[in-house]
Amino acid sequence: MATELGKEQSREPFAGRIRPATVGDVPEILALIGKLAEYERAADSVVTTVEQLTALLFGGTGGAPGVAAHTPSGAPAAYAHVIDHPGEGTTLGAIALWFLNTSTWTGTHGVYLEDLYVRPHLRGRGYGTALLQTLAKVCLDRGYRRLEWSVLDWNEPALSFYRSIGAVAMDEWTVHRLSGEALVALATTSQDSSD
Repeated sequence: MATELGKEQSREPFAGRIRPATVGDVPEILALIGKLAEYERAADSVVTTVEQLTALLFGGTGGAPGVAAHTPSGAPAAYAHVIDHPGEGTTLGAIALWFLNTSTWTGTHGVYLEDLYVRPHLRGRGYGTALLQTLAKVCLDRGYRRLEWSVLDWNEPALSFYRSIGAVAMDEWTVHRLSGEALVALATTSQDSSD
């Protein structure tokens, strides 16, 4: 996850409408995820289909193995809020995709923001702040104690924005990931290795 915040920022006030995403929004949400990945220099990494994203947000499997549409409690696996861009019909101005995480230290869930994207011509109008405020309210309303996300270390506009709203970088933590062949190798390795 990261946020694309450009230097070309508008000074017009926020005039959008924040709402939960609908199934009809999914193709445009996926297109904006692609724009975010492009900015993050990882455009080829987005392999998600409309069907898979629909399944994650609204149920079903999208015909894809490994897509859990709902958690054991029946809640969606992921959530999305969008901001309609005023005057442009159904065009989305910004998106926030998120899911619940868990902290054994606080004994509660939290919200993990996976993707935050604001269209370049709408930056500086409060769209990103409005989406983060919405997620902060979700946390408070549900008794969650944390709203967390990751940002690329070279994305200084985003880092500066996050500092300005009071976010604290967790520099002492390093994210680790297993994927591809390394994930397969670990899953298929015999348990009798010395650890």
